[in-house]
Formats: sequence, C-alpha cells, structure tokens
Amino acid sequence: MPKQVTAQHPAPRRPPARSAADPGALARAFRRHAAGVTIVTMAGPRGPVGFTATSVASLSERPPLVSLALSVRSSIAPVLEASETLMVHLLSEGQHELAARFARPGADRFGPPTRWRALPGGEPLLLDAAVWLLCRVRRRTVEGDHHLVVAEVLDSRTGRAEAPLVYHDGAYGTIQTASESPARPDGTIGEGDLSIRGARSR
Repeated sequence: MPKQVTAQHPAPRRPPARSAADPGALARAFRRHAAGVTIVTMAGPRGPVGFTATSVASLSERPPLVSLALSVRSSIAPVLEASETLMVHLLSEGQHELAARFARPGADRFGPPTRWRALPGGEPLLLDAAVWLLCRVRRRTVEGDHHLVVAEVLDSRTGRAEAPLVYHDGAYGTIQTASESPARPDGTIGEGDLSIRGARSR
C-alpha cells in the first residue's frame, strides 16, 4: 500500500514583539493630563513622613478602596513598605505652596507653617485639608519602577466645599466651571465647559 504523506504547512509567523513605549514619551503625554493633587502622610519610625502625589485614584466603592504609587527610588519608600495605615489629603485651590513643600527634597515638611496633629493611631493629619481619608493598606506590589499600593478607607472627612488643586503641564491650577468661564464670541458659555486657571509652576 502506498505510504500516505501528510502535507506540512509552515507555521504561521508571529508578529514581531513591539518594544515598550519610550518612558520620555509617556511622561510627555501625561504632562497633558490634569490630575488632582494629594498629600499622603504616614507615621514613620523617626517621625511623620509625607509626599505629594498625583497618582491617588478611587479604585472601588464596595469596599471603599484607593490606589496610589510611589517611586522605588524615593527615600520614603521604606516607610510606605512598612506602614499599615496612611492618610490621603485632597488639596484645594490655594494650597500649591503646601503641595510644593511636600514635593521638595530635603524640605522640613512638617515644620512651620504646616499645621498638623497625630491621630490616635499616630497618623499625621494635615489640619488645613478640606478632605481627608484614613486608610489601611491591603496590598503592596512593585510594578516597573514604582510601588503600587491598594488601601481601604477606614474613615474620612469631607469639609468645606472648595475648588480642587490640580497639576497640569508642570504647573498647579484649579478648575474653572462654566459659570466662571469667559463668554464665547457669541456671548454664550457652553454647558459643562471646564478649563484650568491660575496655574503656578512647581
């Protein structure tokens, strides 16, 4: 009986692997993304520590979770790795100097004129923040060159209503709502129009 020969087809070619995006391109892209400004504080072994962050995001409503990131090269990273709780403060318009102080390397962040007190658990509470969240760390991972933290909100305060502090294209500013926006050439303001105003360089 003649031997059957199975036709062999060449294996399909896989598309070439794409290299990761240029980190510089990613940074340039996110300079165009307006982000809310927060200060994260923790009780460290040598006293309170804190840093300015635009990476804080609402992650889940039930349970209430937030996420945040911090560079692995930060001097605060060891405290973040060891902390069980942390405070997230959402900053308001006019608090750009406070944000800059907590972003400046070597600054005395908790010295005057910063107003703060320790909560019963030792967490540093910034007294001038209109909104704050007391959180318990649930998960920590290292993703790329950052620590990624997921934390559960244990307590919070939403005080006076104030315009938020935002960071955009290397400067601090706030949101201008439709009622504050200048009129269009035809004398109208579009419903829901938003813009960033009052930006100050970091």
